[in-house]
Amino acid sequence: MEEQDRRQFKRILDDLSKQIQILILTSNLEDAMISCDSIYRLNESGFHLLDIRDSEEDKQSVQEQDRANITLQKIYTKKNDKVILFNPPEIDYIESMDGSVLVHVGGESFICALTLTELEQKLFNFGFFRCHRSYIVNLQKVREIITWTKNSYSLRLNTGQDAIVPLSRSKLQELKTHLNI
Repeated sequence: MEEQDRRQFKRILDDLSKQIQILILTSNLEDAMISCDSIYRLNESGFHLLDIRDSEEDKQSVQEQDRANITLQKIYTKKNDKVILFNPPEIDYIESMDGSVLVHVGGESFICALTLTELEQKLFNFGFFRCHRSYIVNLQKVREIITWTKNSYSLRLNTGQDAIVPLSRSKLQELKTHLNI
């Protein structure tokens, strides 16, 4: 049912329950919780009352946790005097070049005012990894770890275009740990 229909149904039930007792059979616990004061579950040994009461403290705690879990994270960039916002999963990789930070998305580059360190902190929980002093990579886009020589590595990304990002020798083991390799 739609939210408006549920409210209307609840009002009707409340009015009727003042005059008569109502028994509702449903397989949907959520609907039962919304429309009933007491809920019984039937199993092999009979009917059992479910405790569905929430204390006010529990409700406040859940609301506070919900507020704490909501994080909106956009990465802002500039291109042609426009501010462009990206969701972290859209970003392929980020590089620092000639004093500028470039955010690479779908084969295009966008200038970002944040530093690599700031971006690394903001994007860590989104699966980004500082693979080199000048690069941060979206681990969801990593297709292959390339070994060039004993001390030289790169990451091939699965982006519409064949992007290759350097991997620092000192970061190889940390990357393997992140990827559970």
